[in-house]
Amino acid sequence: MDSNRFEHLDLAAVRAKLSSERGPRFWRSLDELAGTKAFEDFLHREFPRFASEWDSGDSGRRKFLQVAGASIALAGLTACTRQPAEKIVPYVKAPEDIVPGKPLFFATSVSMNGVGAGVLAESHMGRPTKIEGNPEHPGSLGAADVFAQASVLQLYDPDRSQTVLKYGEIATWSAFQTDVAELRKSLQGRRGAGLRILTETVTSPTLASEIEGILALYPEAKWAQYDPTGPHGARLGSQAAFGEIVGYHFNVAAAKVILAVDSDFLTSGPGSVRYAREFADGRRVRGGNYQMNRLYAVESTPSNTGGKADHRWAMKPSDIGPFLAALARELGIDTGSLSPGQAPSWLKPLADDLKANAGASLIVVGDEQPAAVHALAHAINVTLGNAGRTVIYRQPLEARPADQVGALKQLVADMESGSVEVLLIVGGNPVYNAPADLNFSAALDKVRMRLHWGLYNDETAERCQWHIPGTHALEAWGDVRAYDGTVTLVQPLIEPLYKGKSEFEFLSAFGEQAEKRSYDAVRAYWQKQRPGADFEAWWRKVVHDGLVADTAPAARAVALRAGWQSGLTFSGAGNGLEIIFRPDPTVFDGRFANNGWLQELPKPLTKTTWDNVVLLSVRTAERLGLRAQDEVQLHLGGKVVAGAPVWILPGHADDCATVHLGYGRARAGQVGTGIGFNVYPLRTSDALGGISGLEIRKTGGKVTVACTAEHWSMEGRHLVRQGTIEDFRAHPEHPAFVHAVAHDPPPEFSFYPEHKYDGYAWGMAIDLNACNGCNACIVACQAENNIPVVGKDQVDRGREMQWLRVDRYFEGDLDNPRVHHQPLPCQQCENAPCEVVCPVAATVHSDEGLNDMVYNRCVGTRYCSNNCPYKVRRFNFYLYADFVTEVTKMQRNPDVSIRSRGVMEKCTYCVQRINQARIDSKREDRDVRDGEIVTACQQTCPTQAIAFGDINNPESRVAKLKKEQLNYGILTDLNTRPRTTYLASLRNPNPAIPDTAAKV
Repeated sequence: MDSNRFEHLDLAAVRAKLSSERGPRFWRSLDELAGTKAFEDFLHREFPRFASEWDSGDSGRRKFLQVAGASIALAGLTACTRQPAEKIVPYVKAPEDIVPGKPLFFATSVSMNGVGAGVLAESHMGRPTKIEGNPEHPGSLGAADVFAQASVLQLYDPDRSQTVLKYGEIATWSAFQTDVAELRKSLQGRRGAGLRILTETVTSPTLASEIEGILALYPEAKWAQYDPTGPHGARLGSQAAFGEIVGYHFNVAAAKVILAVDSDFLTSGPGSVRYAREFADGRRVRGGNYQMNRLYAVESTPSNTGGKADHRWAMKPSDIGPFLAALARELGIDTGSLSPGQAPSWLKPLADDLKANAGASLIVVGDEQPAAVHALAHAINVTLGNAGRTVIYRQPLEARPADQVGALKQLVADMESGSVEVLLIVGGNPVYNAPADLNFSAALDKVRMRLHWGLYNDETAERCQWHIPGTHALEAWGDVRAYDGTVTLVQPLIEPLYKGKSEFEFLSAFGEQAEKRSYDAVRAYWQKQRPGADFEAWWRKVVHDGLVADTAPAARAVALRAGWQSGLTFSGAGNGLEIIFRPDPTVFDGRFANNGWLQELPKPLTKTTWDNVVLLSVRTAERLGLRAQDEVQLHLGGKVVAGAPVWILPGHADDCATVHLGYGRARAGQVGTGIGFNVYPLRTSDALGGISGLEIRKTGGKVTVACTAEHWSMEGRHLVRQGTIEDFRAHPEHPAFVHAVAHDPPPEFSFYPEHKYDGYAWGMAIDLNACNGCNACIVACQAENNIPVVGKDQVDRGREMQWLRVDRYFEGDLDNPRVHHQPLPCQQCENAPCEVVCPVAATVHSDEGLNDMVYNRCVGTRYCSNNCPYKVRRFNFYLYADFVTEVTKMQRNPDVSIRSRGVMEKCTYCVQRINQARIDSKREDRDVRDGEIVTACQQTCPTQAIAFGDINNPESRVAKLKKEQLNYGILTDLNTRPRTTYLASLRNPNPAIPDTAAKV
């Protein structure tokens, strides 16, 4: 690659340049801000330099097929057309019959760490193709996050386990049952002594009942649950505060002032989709309403939530607990032995704001924080009167709530002592992700019989005598609790592709019933809960709705126990740097490592792909003499992790480093194996969130990191516009921060005749005040429009194919900048520069204002891409489509063409959905209703930041938004007249606190 790509970046000079600028300055990367030669070269050579064919060698077509994985290789799907044999009512809208070309929607659920999200799965002729949120579900409200959107790709992953294995060799289910029958006799003879069950977090009432049945059959057996990224500190924190483990969730809609303490509650964790909606609703300024909630954030690692904060402060982990203790004392709370840190100047104004909004304030603490910090947050919330208002306390979601880390420790101790003879591992991958100090892998060798159930033949499956291929959520029945405890039904759309077995079938081999199907198990459980003649009608409604109404636990009152502070301590700073462990924004804890969509999804803040990195602040990198992409070794507690690249992230706390979990997999599949570095060997059971003592040693080498932050750079002319609510209140008719640029050219300033739109005129408005940069829209667009995965090498060359990108801009100080996110689909310009340069009329203007692509005409000149000022066009440098294999054709959305090599493509405003609505309205002899057409990005957006519709209809939502004074278009001085416009972002800072993101 380029000789300049690793050039030295003088951070001191960058800081000096930033301080000399006048007015706000928005920048996407340090290289862009510094104007390095590498950045300038990339811009100048964006098209000519990278116009070559797919390079030979390791990045050839064979490698591409491996990298694309489940995105294009669908071997083994000959059984896809089979439907479940049970009599069910799976339709959200009951059709008279299945009509070819008309998709059906099934209400079901996908889960993370045991907590379910209600979704609708789209099915074309028995084949699931897309996931959407279930509008009737309290946890999703019709939206979905990146993991739910990408789950359909995992269903078709050809690297999923496809056969029963015994000692790594192909076996049969009947052989497994025969072996288990012998085990069962032995276990029954000793009342189950020596039997252990290890699962991930179980909130499923039916699965919990099945396991309880096994424990009743074998009274001496024991059950442990463990998730590597679960809310371990939260459980212990509630136990310390209230004397027992108490579950809770938040009512963000009722909160006027929120303090997020190392918490990314808007984009990660159970309930984040709903929290994001409620938070965004509290910041919408419409029709003379100038009321906004206020968000404070204290965090070590920059997050999406911190980016939306009105005030944000970077703080290393060891200072967070003492800060919260100081805040508690300022609020009059006795913190006992929990000593406060030095009070910053803004502490009192923060405390005053919380007190002034007692009962309407909220303290949210991240799962990775220790028990002491969570207990402090409970004390503050209870003292402020937030309990029962903004914090809803209830029974825990999981069955048998307990200290999961302690339970895993006890299991390992039993394994090492030889008292465990039979271990059932139901899901999870503890050989890969268990805390390093437990040495789970070595202890596993001392267990005589090890049986594993899971989707993949992974690191744990390899170490077990028996491995049973598991079913995907779209292949088997089940149930799971949502963030608030509402039971959500899991129903299949398709028979298991690889003859997998559900966890019910796996566990039933050890029960009294030889083989229990998932449907029978779930239905039987709920029939016991609701006996009576009306069960059949009730069951049909539950299947139709996708949830069991009125199953959320009732809110309960709580009271701080006497001496709640006793036994709680903060972790000290210690020597060396502090290391921070966090689940990855894309592959999470490693379970999605083989998902090409997620591997190629740019991480929200760094915009890196296909790798994890060591995140450092600008000052820490300066002090250590490190630059981006330097290869380093991580030394901690006698353990060493090598091959880690450095990445400098503005806004990161000083004297600490963040590393993301989930990489360095040894048995993830063709896509995920060997990508990134594994940091689980550094993570111990007493410091799951992080610890001090890290030493970073520079090796002198470089590691190429594929980052999209500088790709598709637009010439900076007021692309992002933002101001304060006070600014807007002072000048609501003409806010200066929105209209502080030259006026747009009048419509007649064009060489071409103006288009007339007598019918529909489609347009879009994106509310930057609501967008939090979660990236769900990118994955939704990829799933809807058959967009391919290209791999790390091609992303590094600027050839990523996502039609929609979310640009991330920094503003202000290097050490604590503001963060802005701006989604960029095709702007669908009325005076489109792309259309006039195409020599073959492959991109043309429709009567409804769309810039249509005619793929069959495109000859790949790329003139349109060169002439697009928004950089939203994507070119196929390689042959993607398999035009021969029928199952490959059937895997994708049949309403969208699959493009071939040499063809340009881009966002179409989901024209296939527009056409379907037009057909439906014509058949019913009516106009297309406002809201009837919902684009894929709009549909999944948790915050409803995207509006789409007919701008010729003055009553449409999008037309009304475009009349708002916050509405503006980007690069409109070029007279492109984009149909996509934006609503400027607003902040609600505390006037008593100085602007911490002010320019230096």
